Amino acid sequence: MRIAICGGTGDIGEGLALRWAFHSDHEVFIGSRDPERARGKAEEYETELESRGAETKVRGFENAMAADRADVVVLAVPAYHLSDTVEAIADRLDDGTVLVSPAVGMKRDESGMHYNPPSAGSVTQLAANAAPENVPVVGAFHNLAADRLANLDAELDLDTLLVGDDDDALERVSILADSIDGLRPLNAGPVANAAEVESVTPLVINVDMHNDDMHDVGIRFR
Repeated sequence: MRIAICGGTGDIGEGLALRWAFHSDHEVFIGSRDPERARGKAEEYETELESRGAETKVRGFENAMAADRADVVVLAVPAYHLSDTVEAIADRLDDGTVLVSPAVGMKRDESGMHYNPPSAGSVTQLAANAAPENVPVVGAFHNLAADRLANLDAELDLDTLLVGDDDDALERVSILADSIDGLRPLNAGPVANAAEVESVTPLVINVDMHNDDMHDVGIRFR
C-alpha cells in the first residue's frame, strides 16, 4: 500500500514512517505544510534505514501532494490542526482513500496529563466530521509511545486499538498495523467508541511519569 503521513516530520509520524519503511514493503510518503521540511526529514529517515541495511526510498512532499499519492493517509498532526489539515488535502482524496487519526486531545496540569476531547466527543469523530463523505476514517495508533516507536532497536509487543464505521477501512488499517513487527491491531468497535480509546493515552503517559522504572509505557491485552 501507499501511505502518506501528514505531519510525518513530528514524533509519532517519524515512528510510524520508520517502522513501515523498515518492517514492510509499503511505500511511505512524508507530508508537511513545508515541502522542504518534508524532503529533509525523508532524507533523515532514509539515512537511518540505510544504516540498518534497509535500502528503502522515503519521499517528502507538501501534505496535499503526499495525500494525492496515497491509499491511506495518516493524520499525524496535533488535534488542534486536524480539521485544517483535512480541509487542505480534501480535494486530493480519492473515493475509498482511508484517513487514519492517531491524535488525542490532552491538557496538562501539576497532577499529569488529562483527556481533553473536542466538542465532537473525540478527535476521531472530529476527523470523520471534517472528511469528505466518501472517505472513511479509522482511529488508530493513539496509545503508542513515540520514542519507543521511533527506536528501531526497541521491541514493541504492544496492541493498538482500532475504531471505525467502515469494515473495509478497518481491515486495511489492521493490515498496516500488523505489518509493524510486534504491533497487534484489535478492533474496539465503531467511531462512537473513540473517546474511550483516546482517553487511554493520558493514562499511559501518567503511569510513565509517576514510575521511575517504567519508560515508554504501552498496552497489551491478554
